[in-house]
Amino acid sequence: MKLLKPSPEEAEAGLRAMAMVARAPGAIAEPARALIGAAQKILLGSDRDLDRLDGISPAELARALPRPEIRRQLVEGMVVVSLSAGEPPVAQSDLVERFADALAIEMPALRALRRIAHREILLYELCVVRNGHLPDMVKNVYAHEGLVGVAKAVLGVKGLAQEPEVAARYHALEKLPEDRVGKRLWHHYRDNGFKFPGEKGGFPEAGVYHDVSHVLAGYNTTPEGETLVGAFTAGYRQSRADHGFFTALFVVSIFSTGVDVTPIDVGARTGTIGKVAEEFFEAIDRGSEVPVDLSGDWDFWPTLELTLEEARRRLRIRPKQGGHPWDYE
Repeated sequence: MKLLKPSPEEAEAGLRAMAMVARAPGAIAEPARALIGAAQKILLGSDRDLDRLDGISPAELARALPRPEIRRQLVEGMVVVSLSAGEPPVAQSDLVERFADALAIEMPALRALRRIAHREILLYELCVVRNGHLPDMVKNVYAHEGLVGVAKAVLGVKGLAQEPEVAARYHALEKLPEDRVGKRLWHHYRDNGFKFPGEKGGFPEAGVYHDVSHVLAGYNTTPEGETLVGAFTAGYRQSRADHGFFTALFVVSIFSTGVDVTPIDVGARTGTIGKVAEEFFEAIDRGSEVPVDLSGDWDFWPTLELTLEEARRRLRIRPKQGGHPWDYE
């Protein structure tokens, strides 16, 4: 994902439509209010009262937004706002679809929103997972190791298999100096009680980029930190077919909609994005400046030998603004 700034005319029309979507459940939920407020501050340079904004028709919105990329970004924003505080009502999903139809925008995320609004939770989960980063991870394993590699990865996560030689390589990171990325990664696993890749219950190596992203971006593993690392990852996955949007939707689903779309129980909850609304946009922006898709065929091992400062410099990861409880030091 890459954040685009609309023109004043686009911003005015888009904000009126977004306010209508937020008001669709009857009252604006606080996470939705915080999210739109952050978007106003960061993208629009405004601070309008959502409760006092006039509505807008789908046709009027379409006339005001000529650029396809701005149309797409607005519809994506509507989807996230709808999912920011729990399962959305049908009226909210229907309104988003009317706006999307007028804007000539069709995307799998609209189908996902429709599914959850109609309480078709399993179909919603399948849509989010199928269009996100997990299938790409499986494809990477298959491309390098074939079906045997995929089978080993699945069995490893389920705690039914182990690869001691793989685990040993990660345990050896303990010997690196404290300022090295690899040593920070070792602490990430050890301090959080995570199994190392290669151990029973450990995550496949094809997914280690996620943990490396935690270290590089500086976000911890609280619900807030996971939400932000998902946004950061969405930023550097902008070359994907979905522009990284489903990577962001993945963490929004778990920690703001309250639907756990993972194969393991990570503790779903609602409304988290409202606590980190401004940082969510910042994380997308930081990720979008990374010159390589870390979730692709990126070899992270050379980066583990670097100091954290040098690794961030090479990958163009700029510092965060301020310090928060969900940040790694």
